[in-house]
Amino acid sequence: MKISTSAVPEVIVIAPDVYGDERGYFLETWHSARYAEVGIDIKFVQDNRSRSQRGVLRGLHYQLNQPQGKLVSVSRGRVFDVAVDIRLGSPWFGHWVGEELSDSNHKQLYVPPGFAHGFCVLSDSADFTYKCTDYYAPEDEYGILWNDPDIGIQWPGSDFQVSQKDTRNKLLHQMGDLLPVYKSLR
Repeated sequence: MKISTSAVPEVIVIAPDVYGDERGYFLETWHSARYAEVGIDIKFVQDNRSRSQRGVLRGLHYQLNQPQGKLVSVSRGRVFDVAVDIRLGSPWFGHWVGEELSDSNHKQLYVPPGFAHGFCVLSDSADFTYKCTDYYAPEDEYGILWNDPDIGIQWPGSDFQVSQKDTRNKLLHQMGDLLPVYKSLR
């Protein structure tokens, strides 16, 4: 597999080896020993999959007391995936990384704990899969507004379908007292 770091070094882009011929293809989506060799030496405890239609934008989500690292990929379709560093004291605090993930490029993105995460769907529909380092805790879920001007994410497109819940997310600078827990995750 090919590994590349992003503008925020802890966010890692993985291009797995794909073995294919006229019949189809095969690839490994997780191999703990191989991923540990490239710095992703993690125990995943939960796998999730969502399906969304074109223009759906989900995020930017994070958990404070049970922060989740995520290994994300797309099994069908195409998305633009985003991670935002929200670790206080990090030299990349407030910086974002975006990567197109699709069923044709087979890329994965590792988003460590301490990052807000979201994606928008670029194809007619997309199946988005992710492995998590901690369990989802709905009482611990928070969000940052997807179009926070201080973060300045360059989402592809402009006509997004965003849930009512996500439209009520706060701006990063309004998170103040919620974020100090991430200082220790540096």
